Amino acid sequence: MDDCIFCKIIAGDIPSQKLYEDDDVIAFWDISPQAPVHFLVVPKKHIPAPVDVAEEDEKLIGKLFRVAAQIAREQNVDDGYRVIFNNGKKAGQEVFHIHMHILGGKDRPWPM
Repeated sequence: MDDCIFCKIIAGDIPSQKLYEDDDVIAFWDISPQAPVHFLVVPKKHIPAPVDVAEEDEKLIGKLFRVAAQIAREQNVDDGYRVIFNNGKKAGQEVFHIHMHILGGKDRPWPM
């Protein structure tokens, strides 16, 4: 997608502070963190929103959770973190490329 900021990050056209990358997934720090630890885990396949996940994407979506857990351990927040997917504008989705927010590093509540 030519106008997708995450596709541009994946392509290397926009810099990011990467935490992880492989053939399927990229993870990087959120540019507007809402917690001491706030990173995004993004599939390289462009899927606009959670509602658009197809049966063929199930393994990929599972991988997002595995990568998130790995990074959470590396960042020492595996004892408690929030996992957030936003679906649609009404839920606060701003970038229409599915992505997982991981927030941790302090006790709840965090801003929603």
